[in-house]
Amino acid sequence: MTAPHVLIVEAPYYAGIAAGMLRGATRVLDEAGATHEVVQVAGAFELPGAVRLALKAMARTGGPRWDGFIALGCVVRGETDHYEHICTQAARGIMDLTVQFGVPVAFGVLTVHDEAQAEARARDDDMNKGAEAAKAVLAQVALARRWGV
Repeated sequence: MTAPHVLIVEAPYYAGIAAGMLRGATRVLDEAGATHEVVQVAGAFELPGAVRLALKAMARTGGPRWDGFIALGCVVRGETDHYEHICTQAARGIMDLTVQFGVPVAFGVLTVHDEAQAEARARDDDMNKGAEAAKAVLAQVALARRWGV
């Protein structure tokens, strides 16, 4: 069986945090023998749309190019209700893709109160949420392969 090929869609609005989560995700994928590509979008709100564009591109080419997807980003609470809208819609969009298209998509979007909380979840340690997202997508890819979908 071929190694999984994963598309990581990264929203580097908080560049240092995104970079830490990306390091965690790629470390896990590399350790598992998976290959990956990385694309960037403006922010967390654009993550589901980019995954959908990738799915459309795969459909046009007639075959799977990516076995799974990881959405990485960070939304920090501010003084307005913008935070709630972005968090809700990014999560809903990713879940809709997962359910509607039956593809493994890991939600690696931090939704935090301040940058210190985000930094704690982007360090190169066992709490890295990018690494957790990579583990989740690999598990979903394995399940899809087991069931032949």
